Amino acid sequence: MQRGSHCRPRYRAAHTQSAIEPVIREALWRLGSDEEQLPAGTHAIGGYWTRTNDPEIDIVGVDRSPIAKKITLVGSIKWLEKKPFDNRDLARLITHRSQLPGADDATPLLAVTRSGCTADGVHTLTPEDLHDAWS
Repeated sequence: MQRGSHCRPRYRAAHTQSAIEPVIREALWRLGSDEEQLPAGTHAIGGYWTRTNDPEIDIVGVDRSPIAKKITLVGSIKWLEKKPFDNRDLARLITHRSQLPGADDATPLLAVTRSGCTADGVHTLTPEDLHDAWS
């Protein structure tokens, strides 16, 4: 075994996650008028983080940009090959939503996931749903 070879899969997963986030945000923006996929009034998609990256929220949907009046959704991107979005991820997303100024318990949650979702109570989009943004 080569030195560091055990780190490669973890590095690749982290790199893939950060590389795909802008592509997913673009797809969500394109889906913004599709009320079956995103809440009504979602006209801009971005992310939110603090200087300490706690919380770091992958997806924040808002009514307008650059200064939003209303947050329409809060979401997480889980782009792993073999691990679906699960209850632990949902609990983390709920905690992060509570830390986002302007969001409350009624703000819808979204999971964008490559490997499916095992948690209840969160709207889920798959790669196939995102592909539809460009068709």
